[in-house]
Amino acid sequence: MNKLCLASAPLNGRSGHEAGRLLLQQLYREETGLDCPDIQVSPRGKPFFAESNLYFSISHTPAHVFCVLSHVPVGIDAEEIGRPVNLTLADKILSSSEKARFAASSDKRVALLRMWVLKEAAVKCTGEGLRGYPNHTNFSPDDPRVFERDGCYVAIITDGGENHAV
Repeated sequence: MNKLCLASAPLNGRSGHEAGRLLLQQLYREETGLDCPDIQVSPRGKPFFAESNLYFSISHTPAHVFCVLSHVPVGIDAEEIGRPVNLTLADKILSSSEKARFAASSDKRVALLRMWVLKEAAVKCTGEGLRGYPNHTNFSPDDPRVFERDGCYVAIITDGGENHAV
C-alpha cells in the first residue's frame, strides 16, 4: 500500500455513517487483502483500528462520502463546493493571519470553505475534535492540500502536514 489511499462514493440514500463504514471496509480490503479490523473510539471520539498499523479518516457531505487510509495519523474533510456559507463565521473561526488572507481573497465564500476543510481535517488528524472555535491555525485558501473531487472541496492532513492533493 502507498502511504495514502483515498476513495469516494455517492451516498445513494445511505446515511453518511453507513456509507463511510462500507467505503472504509472496501478500501481496507482493496489495499491489504484483509477484512477491515474492529474499530474503537478514543475518549475524545476519534475512531481507530483496534488491531492494525493503519490509520483512517472519513468525511461525508449531503451527497458524498470520502475515506482515506494511511500509515500515519490522517484527517480528511469535505464540503460541497456550492454550499451556502455564512461569511460572518470568519470572525469566529479564523486566526488573525487567516483573516488577512480571507480579506484579500477575491471569493470569500470559497476562501472560507477551503480554510474550513483544512481546519476540520487537522482536528480529525490529531483527534482533538472541534472544541470551541478553531481559530488557532494558520491556513491559506490556496493551500495545496485542498483539492476538488466529486463536486467537493476535500482536504487531507497527515501527522507531518505533508501535501496530499490527490
